Amino acid sequence: MSLMLPAVSFMVGLACADQSPQLKQIFARLLSQLFIPIVIIYNMVFYQAGSIYLMLFSLFSSIMLYVVYRLFSQNKIQALCVSYPNLAWLGFPVALAIFGESVSASMVALYIGGSLFGNVIAVAALSPKLNSWQFFLKRVFLSPPVMALIIAAVLRLLGAHHLTTHVLIDWIYELTKWLMTFSGMFVLGMWLRHVKLQCSDLLQSLQLSVFRIVLGSVLCALIWLFLPKMQQQIGMMLLLFFLPPAANIVSLETFYSGTGKSAQYIASGTIISCILLFGFYLVVHFIFNP
Repeated sequence: MSLMLPAVSFMVGLACADQSPQLKQIFARLLSQLFIPIVIIYNMVFYQAGSIYLMLFSLFSSIMLYVVYRLFSQNKIQALCVSYPNLAWLGFPVALAIFGESVSASMVALYIGGSLFGNVIAVAALSPKLNSWQFFLKRVFLSPPVMALIIAAVLRLLGAHHLTTHVLIDWIYELTKWLMTFSGMFVLGMWLRHVKLQCSDLLQSLQLSVFRIVLGSVLCALIWLFLPKMQQQIGMMLLLFFLPPAANIVSLETFYSGTGKSAQYIASGTIISCILLFGFYLVVHFIFNP
């Protein structure tokens, strides 16, 4: 069921691409300015102790991938696709299938770090009118994810996290997660209606995946050696680097620059990542848990 919604959303986007092209902009705006901020606010307000390290790891690893890749390439959209993983609709079900229900809270922490990076760096990577650091900082601080962080901090100071019952808030959060997944995959489907993948696209995505996995493996090895308290979560942390580009990237690109170049990277990257994730699953289950 966790994979049913993104699949259906993607197919609906494909079907609506020619009939209602304006929906692409509408859902991209809803995703970037409403759904993602709500998810960030909820998880930061009801933050669980111990998750901060995973949030920082996810944020730092994405920054590392983006910076290192930009040393070799001027393609900002491709750099964003390399560094912003799909934790929302693919990372969660894959992690639960491999490691079990106990990793759910940890995956939320990883998602927050990745989402903050992806949505903030999108301002720099996708906005065509960044002429100065002042303008960039203004756009960043006024961006929906940063505003969401500020609102979450205020709510925690007011004691919102001490609420004993918040059924309505939980219901809104669950609904928003569904709408977030639908919007991202819907916009991706609309863009991919007019994208044709070639073998060269798959080969390029394979190269990018290898680049991401190699750097991620080095980072995880260093954490294993110097941060023994995090060794139990190292498998889940390594999983991040096997995931494809986030489907939200094309929605953010649509919102900030009005283009959909990332759709091709996301599509080919998802195909390659699914193959690599199957290999990751076999290694975890038959080598480390024989």
